[in-house]
Amino acid sequence: MNAEQNTFSEPSHAQIKDLIYQIRRLMQAGSLYTKELDRNYKVSSPQLSCLIALYEAGPLPPSHIARYIMVKSSTVTGIIDRLEHKGLVRRTRNSPDRRVINIELTDRGRMLAENAPSPIQQKIVDGVKRLPRIKIDEIIKNIKLLTDMLDAQDFDLDQPTDESKIPL
Repeated sequence: MNAEQNTFSEPSHAQIKDLIYQIRRLMQAGSLYTKELDRNYKVSSPQLSCLIALYEAGPLPPSHIARYIMVKSSTVTGIIDRLEHKGLVRRTRNSPDRRVINIELTDRGRMLAENAPSPIQQKIVDGVKRLPRIKIDEIIKNIKLLTDMLDAQDFDLDQPTDESKIPL
């Protein structure tokens, strides 16, 4: 990196405008995807992620689903409640300890998981796989800068751990 790239200066109006525009495009893509899911399948993106996690891994306790889809356990409870109300999952107890429950797909849930579109992050995964490693590192670094600016660590997400099974 040369000295000119290392100097700090006030960003131009055009740079700020383009940055905000690109962020809005990302948000709009997520919003359009969510509307399509709701219109065509009557589920939200987190609900679809939950169904796919169960389809890929089989019955799971809610805490494992939460790690799998990268949300807090308290959030996954509401997702499961809504999916159960729609007849897409059911809670089962296979242990003498009544506190231990697993969530499993119903036949309707399995059919939806098999036929629904890929989660939106799959488009990103497919695109990233075509990039050189240095570009991927650059994207990660720059997105982290943005999330740090937004204090995104305060949002309702658990940081994935190495043990987390993240569907890609």
